[in-house]
Amino acid sequence: MAGNDSADSGIPGTSRGGGGTRGTTTIADTVVATIAGIAVRETDGIYAVGGSGSRALGSVRDRVSKSPAPSRGIKVEVGETQAAIDLEVIVEYGEPIADTAKEIRNRVTDAVETMTGLEVVEINIRVLDVHLPGSGDDSNDEETGGRSDRVR
Repeated sequence: MAGNDSADSGIPGTSRGGGGTRGTTTIADTVVATIAGIAVRETDGIYAVGGSGSRALGSVRDRVSKSPAPSRGIKVEVGETQAAIDLEVIVEYGEPIADTAKEIRNRVTDAVETMTGLEVVEINIRVLDVHLPGSGDDSNDEETGGRSDRVR
């Protein structure tokens, strides 16, 4: 841990002992959202994170910044010692949604608590859609150069 942590930082495990205050540690909402976003994307059965609007806006942002935004589709509230997370996902067809949601909760909780020391008290998952293999944004664009099968 950093040398500027104190016993009263509010984050478990950051106490340095030895009396006297050496400073505080504050973790921004965006840090927790990024950690959660990476953990969600590493979960099997997840096609995308965020709704179509946030993904469309995010893809424009990604092209401009030349890097993806891992916190897209994720909202967090961070308190002194706890965090609550809301996220939106699109799952792959055939994946058991309840099992996928349980895996998301396990991965996100482990990642956030390990990296930040914050207690994750709530993870709300909103499943927006199911992605069908062979449909959607990527496969059609690659095979037909972005043209629809309906027109020539």
